[in-house]
Amino acid sequence: MRKWNTFQYETGDPMSEADRIEEAKAKYRAERDKRLRADAQAQYSQLTEDYEEFDHDPWAEPGFTREPVVERTEVVIVGGGFAGMLTAVGLLSRGITDFRIVDKAGDFGGTWYWNRYPGCMCDVESLIYLPLLEETGYCPTMRYAPAQEIFEHCQRIGHHFDLYPHALFQTEMDTAVWDEPDARWNITTSRGDQLSAKFLITAGGILHKAKLPAIEGITDFAGRAFHTARWDYGYTGGSPTEPMDQLADKRVGIIGTGATSIQVVPQLAKAAKEVYVFQRTPSAVGVRANEPVDRAWFDAQEPGWQAERMANFTSAVSGEQPEQNLVGDGATQLLWQDTQQQADTPERAAELERSDFETMESLRARIDEVVDDPATAEKLKPWYGKHCKRLCFHDEYLAAFNQPNVHLVDTNGQGVHQVTSKGPVVDGVEYELDLLVYASGFEVTTGLVSRLGFDPVGRDGVRLSERWHDGAHTLHGVLTNGFPNLLVCHFIQAGYGLNFHHYLRELTAHLAAIVAQASEEGITSIEATVEAEDAWLALLWEAGKGFGRYSAACTPSYHNSEGARTMAAARNVVIPGNLMNYIGHLQRWRDEGDLPGTVVVRAEATRV
Repeated sequence: MRKWNTFQYETGDPMSEADRIEEAKAKYRAERDKRLRADAQAQYSQLTEDYEEFDHDPWAEPGFTREPVVERTEVVIVGGGFAGMLTAVGLLSRGITDFRIVDKAGDFGGTWYWNRYPGCMCDVESLIYLPLLEETGYCPTMRYAPAQEIFEHCQRIGHHFDLYPHALFQTEMDTAVWDEPDARWNITTSRGDQLSAKFLITAGGILHKAKLPAIEGITDFAGRAFHTARWDYGYTGGSPTEPMDQLADKRVGIIGTGATSIQVVPQLAKAAKEVYVFQRTPSAVGVRANEPVDRAWFDAQEPGWQAERMANFTSAVSGEQPEQNLVGDGATQLLWQDTQQQADTPERAAELERSDFETMESLRARIDEVVDDPATAEKLKPWYGKHCKRLCFHDEYLAAFNQPNVHLVDTNGQGVHQVTSKGPVVDGVEYELDLLVYASGFEVTTGLVSRLGFDPVGRDGVRLSERWHDGAHTLHGVLTNGFPNLLVCHFIQAGYGLNFHHYLRELTAHLAAIVAQASEEGITSIEATVEAEDAWLALLWEAGKGFGRYSAACTPSYHNSEGARTMAAARNVVIPGNLMNYIGHLQRWRDEGDLPGTVVVRAEATRV
């Protein structure tokens, strides 16, 4: 039964739908204004030496050493997650076997190497999220697979395609400098490696560099503290697959209520004496309804089924509304209509606004249905549009707040501003804790150099951070002027989809195709022209008018660069709507055959 008490007059008479929508919009604005901060993304701290205890690798082989590698190779891929592995598989499929993969982690997996916190699982259906299921013959156990299973699948891919001999793990990039006479990237690493590569592909991923809120006194806390991506089972007990048996007498706090916390809180609620959930902005949480995958169904699928299913899901969550919803989950249902698109008439704008409101109101109504305490339920309600933050899906998170040991500490949009030796302080109240967990996520829309951890030096000694000082300059989000043979694998100035695997599958195939074409045609180097970069940005801005309007009204998040109003934020945009639109741009560009919008240098000539 939906409860409209939030939208009733004092007399008890329900408001008209139009009045309810206006009331909601006022709440949206108020919640956005609470969160707006002048420091935008600077409100987070990077895991530098000042936060060394937060950035160690709990999973790596201790005392690992190896001899430095000195070699010339065709490609160096930075990153061993989905993007790096798919790039490598794409190269192999085109007969290119001479490449190296460099990763800070101790194994393949990227995000799924680092994220092993309790309750962690994918929130996109595993049948379309896990890469290369057909190629490896692997059938996921659950519709939403647990993290340990995803990590093991990454290892499976590494073994199936014999990627391990190419990998340099527990290794960080130090420098990458373009050598103009040799037309190669000279690379050094933290292990003393000296690599000379024709192509440098940055596939560092978007969810690998953990961030912390820049809270006063964050390092003063005397108890145990760690980021969810560095979970300490030595302290909590248990493992990714076993209960945490050492928290029964512990007071635990968790800062953050996004997609990670949604999964962690129910597990902490089962294990800890007391759990304090510090909330700045509540998440919208729909039904997950996880269940085992039907193996008979899986075995009956025809070749090409995964690509078809991915494309169908992408269209469904982009508002394209395919004839048949193959996945049929909460995401496809809630995002069936794209309400951030540019409306061509006032009537259409009102229709989109009403649809968005109804979706969010259904999620707010679910909170009333699940959470027993009305005051707690009100604080858990998300007051923003459905595209403002990533929608979450879980069947235990909201119910966890019905347990007597779980306490919601709502910060009224301000977040925690101070941590003492005893614990966080909110509204003058100090919460004494034994363990403080930071579920503060990863860098997503910060500068590429910040996320990569090194600053490529292109032609004439220009650093990428200098070339991109005001935001990204690219063609298709891939090629950039002044940095020959640097191929960027990220979503900035590119495409984006709720199923990030679908995006990476298409983009990494594009990168591999560029490398293969260069090899086949004797191309020494390739880079974008400035004119092509400018034309691509203009296309992005034109296509993104509706998205920009919608995003400006959203509460700050990584979706809108924390509400930043800078040129960098304006340039770091994506093609909105269906990911297939971006894929189409790449395909048409490849079909032209002559690499338009680039400067190409061949062994004997130069062509623009």
